Amino acid sequence: MTTTKTDYRASPAPAASQAHILVVDDDAQIRQLAAKFLREHGYRVSMARDGREMRGILEATSIDLVILDIMLPGGNGLDLCREIRASSALPVIMLTALGADTDRIVGLEIGADDYLGKPFNPRELLARINAVLRRTRGSVGTPQGTGHRLQFEGWSLDTRRRELTNPDGVVVDLSTGEYELLLTFLDYPQRALSRDTLMDSAKHRVATGFDRAIDIQVSRLRKKLDSSEDGQAMIKTIRGTGYMFVPAVTRA
Repeated sequence: MTTTKTDYRASPAPAASQAHILVVDDDAQIRQLAAKFLREHGYRVSMARDGREMRGILEATSIDLVILDIMLPGGNGLDLCREIRASSALPVIMLTALGADTDRIVGLEIGADDYLGKPFNPRELLARINAVLRRTRGSVGTPQGTGHRLQFEGWSLDTRRRELTNPDGVVVDLSTGEYELLLTFLDYPQRALSRDTLMDSAKHRVATGFDRAIDIQVSRLRKKLDSSEDGQAMIKTIRGTGYMFVPAVTRA
């Protein structure tokens, strides 16, 4: 699938009643029912049937969150999620077939913020949208201090720009999942955090049978942070518990 790299930008953090949701699904009934329910709860909603319509809306309109079905005509939702994530931190919730475990895990690996199996309860969809929007507004944990720049071992994470810079001043690309995981570690440095805690804090949902996704995200994050052979210079595995971020963290 050939894609162009368009800079899809989320608009500034909205009030709940002003958030603009884009529903991308080729099933007209699902689009209409989801849109009706979300509008009844104060959201603005746009709809798209496929990737082409999705791109057109994202290029023309400020969108705060995308609900993206995996099975779409002319290209699947995983490819579209990769396309969005290549240039943006725009939140994405994937819709997957019930029991499609591989699709869910791949979706999290490529940077989706959450997933929901079809058919779904509209109230659960609403709850997940609310949780993702709270998280992307920066409500992950209680930060130490009030500055927006977190610094450790010569690295710097700008939470306003959602940008990680290494000691050489080079920006390091992070998926949404990697960013949220790192932010959770930086909010609670030098503390042992369980997998359940990391799943709940970084994703704002109850841990599920996909806790393995946290191990995958930690492994990917280690490779970007560490040059040590075992990849554990900054993120230490705590046997029987979870993980610990070792460096001291300052906020400026």
